[in-house]
Amino acid sequence: MTQTVALPDTRTAPAPAGRRARRGSVATVRWLASGAALLLALAGWAAVAAWIDDPIVPRPAGVAEQVVAIVASGEALTNFTASIAKIAAGFAIAMAGGLVIGFAMGRSTFMTSYFSLPLFVLGNMPGLTYAVFGLLIFGVGAGGPIVVSALVALPFIAINVAEGVRSVDGKLLSMCHAFGRSRTDVLRHLYLPAVTTFVFAGVRYGFAMAWKVEALTEVFGASSGVGFMIRKAYQEFRVDDMLAWTALFIIAMVLIERGLAALENRFFAWRKELV
Repeated sequence: MTQTVALPDTRTAPAPAGRRARRGSVATVRWLASGAALLLALAGWAAVAAWIDDPIVPRPAGVAEQVVAIVASGEALTNFTASIAKIAAGFAIAMAGGLVIGFAMGRSTFMTSYFSLPLFVLGNMPGLTYAVFGLLIFGVGAGGPIVVSALVALPFIAINVAEGVRSVDGKLLSMCHAFGRSRTDVLRHLYLPAVTTFVFAGVRYGFAMAWKVEALTEVFGASSGVGFMIRKAYQEFRVDDMLAWTALFIIAMVLIERGLAALENRFFAWRKELV
């Protein structure tokens, strides 16, 4: 009597390359949709500007020429460097405070209750309030934008660090204590990997909020930076110049945010592969 032996099922899950290809196609569709929406908005702008035919509503081509002139003159590099330097200094302060406060909140319910309300207030304060107080307290200069950037970014970083600390498995922590691991080893090998992804998310959102408020603070009280140049164009009643600086600000924000998103996907791709 013959016996039939069934061969094992050798079919495997779709290869990661196929998954990456699908993600790439979805990203392409999104970029095409965004580009179509942008072209439609520019066409509407051009139509309205042609209908009004007044310098108060400049044409997109005129604003684009002004953007090229600003970049070619070197003013864009000078003022963006000044703005980014202020944000970087504010973020350094926010990171130092946010890591300490967030770690304390993640380890203690009392600290969570103690800091929850102040962080909520800081995170929901209107940007105009920050700008006015920055001008009143620090005057015209770099101090106001730096402090404002730190105050705006601090809640995002602290809250995300706290969530990262809470995500640490208590059994792993007990095992580290059972094997006599030092606090340095626990921080380095247990807390740091858990907190890093949360910190990165906090930096992305905090940066977007901090830069908008920092630019608004420069409009009210600064002697350099993108916000200062927007205020200068407004005072000179140069609508095309003001829109050109605004366009450069938006482009820089999008590029930096996309760069941070790419870094996050690069560094933490292993987490997405587990899903």
